[in-house]
Amino acid sequence: MIYLDNAATTKPSERALKAAEKYLTEKYFNPSSLYRAGHELNLQLKEARKNIVSLIGDENKFSCVFTSGGTEADNQAILCGGKRGNIVTTLGEHSAVYEAVNEAKKRGIEVRFAELNADGSVNREHLLSLIDDKTSLVSVVHVNNETGAINDVAAIAKMVKTENEFTLFHSDGVQAFGKISFRLTKDIDLYSVSAHKIGGIKGVGALIKRKDLILKPLIFGGGQEENIRSGTENVFGIKCFEFAAIEKLEAINQYYDKIFVLKKLFCSLLDSTMFNILSSDNASPYIISLIVKGVRGETILHEVDDKGLIIGTGSACSSNGNKRHSRVILACGVDKQTADGILRISLSSETCEQEIRTAAKILNETVANRLRLMA
Repeated sequence: MIYLDNAATTKPSERALKAAEKYLTEKYFNPSSLYRAGHELNLQLKEARKNIVSLIGDENKFSCVFTSGGTEADNQAILCGGKRGNIVTTLGEHSAVYEAVNEAKKRGIEVRFAELNADGSVNREHLLSLIDDKTSLVSVVHVNNETGAINDVAAIAKMVKTENEFTLFHSDGVQAFGKISFRLTKDIDLYSVSAHKIGGIKGVGALIKRKDLILKPLIFGGGQEENIRSGTENVFGIKCFEFAAIEKLEAINQYYDKIFVLKKLFCSLLDSTMFNILSSDNASPYIISLIVKGVRGETILHEVDDKGLIIGTGSACSSNGNKRHSRVILACGVDKQTADGILRISLSSETCEQEIRTAAKILNETVANRLRLMA
């Protein structure tokens, strides 16, 4: 089996799992308990929080709230950060942000959507034109989860603060964290990350926030996570996240260079008479968005699945809906007929050259055969 749907989820790191195993089998205590073993686990959570934040930001200026994943982190940022006036975001956001702002709209907050460029990045001029003195929050995805387009969120955040210094800036960094070299700046107030996209386990994420930012909770209960996110912490999952993050960030540039070469190889091996590459050369090399000419992408997905190749057609978080076409791809200017042929290939640091060569061969043969049958 060749697995190239890593934007949906990655295989957990064996090294991280082994290092965190004791927090599942031996140190399984409640970290909020008053006895010594519980207190020791609380200290381990503080260490994990410090280590994860320090990988992309100044631990003296930023902290993090552990959540159940990127979706919860996005929801908390949107619903607890955008509390008045209007929220400005983009048409290229992950459903966790897109649906959260629509919920905010139901609660009386005006929502404004910035247009996309053809590659899926945000149109900066349009975004900035939407900001006014009533804008409480701006949210811009760091790496588009369908096209791989990279938004320079540090530069955009600075521009946002120039327009309105009181506006909070949030970015969904789920597809960037651990893959794209990046440091948080003073203009970024909130940043969402997820464990299972970088070799951690599902059900764990974090909302990184400015330390001096007062954020109300989204989930209420026992007051864990400094009363910002209640619920007994998943110590095993959090420590696994910490170890996986350290593993990825220690070699982030080497992994990036490796995947960049593999992306170029894969694109060069595809038959250009049957495929168009939607992702730009400047996109994250970890995500490649393709358009199959004249064939539904979902048809090809199932056919290559039978041949041992696992790929996607877009965001896995949108596959449960009944909409045939991706709203993100349509916002890139792709017409509905062409959007039918969308496929998403996503790599991980573990992807190798032979897998890329075999995957391209399977795709070329499968699409060619399908076109012959349709002729």
